[in-house]
Amino acid sequence: MSNYTDFIGLGIAGNFALHLEQAGEIEDFKDVHVDDENGPKGMFPFYIPNRNDFLGTYPLSSDTIILPQGKDKDANVQAEPEVGLICELAYHDNKISSITPTHFGAYNDCSIRKEGAKKISHKKNWGEASKGLSNTLITLDSFDKNGKLEKWRICSFLRRNNMVMRYGEDVEVNGYSYLYEQLNNWMINQLNSQEDSGPLENINSYLQEANFPEKAIISIGATRYTPYGEKTFLESGDEVIIVLYDNDLYCKNPIMGMVSSNKLDNVEGISALQLKVQ
Repeated sequence: MSNYTDFIGLGIAGNFALHLEQAGEIEDFKDVHVDDENGPKGMFPFYIPNRNDFLGTYPLSSDTIILPQGKDKDANVQAEPEVGLICELAYHDNKISSITPTHFGAYNDCSIRKEGAKKISHKKNWGEASKGLSNTLITLDSFDKNGKLEKWRICSFLRRNNMVMRYGEDVEVNGYSYLYEQLNNWMINQLNSQEDSGPLENINSYLQEANFPEKAIISIGATRYTPYGEKTFLESGDEVIIVLYDNDLYCKNPIMGMVSSNKLDNVEGISALQLKVQ
């Protein structure tokens, strides 16, 4: 997948209730000041075009997860099922003036679980195929409660030894803490004002360094794990399946059947991401 090499890649931490606690990361944010304790905690970069360090490595794949090598070879890795947004960015006086989401799709913000990482980004991009985005993107008619995203749900599964288990809870997309205009306004503020402090970084400086990219992939936050997903780390040979689906067309039991029988490709009302773990 090389369609997005000119896009900046950004993510949101703590935008779905209890995920940070499940991931063992809530302590990382204990000293981060937020205006709303129930809202997201901050944004992080996972890919910056043309940068000469790990953040400049293009990490997206639509079919593969390559587990860490080198110093992080033995690290625990978890999939993170999310909604990914394709966005257009506009600027005024070197600041973000607007963010316009145009498409959405199933996304995997795969993450290393390791203590002592100074920044969120240090756990997010360890090389090629460390992130996942579905090839099936859904065009947004509007980014508000009247748009099509309002009726969609997200779920995820792990196939191991020919058995399929629910990895993430099946939840409504509108269960995100911040969404639509509230999320949009919050993102603009974070991108313009977030400081380099604790696990967070000054992303406005990255935007300037990348010559103010006009396109972005923004993952809006990992959803909750099932008890199985919370304690299960990825192994070579696994398959991670993340499914966004239109709840007017499907309910969760038929989706489970479609996952088990590998019948997710080119299906109306579904954005699926199926990743083989290497």
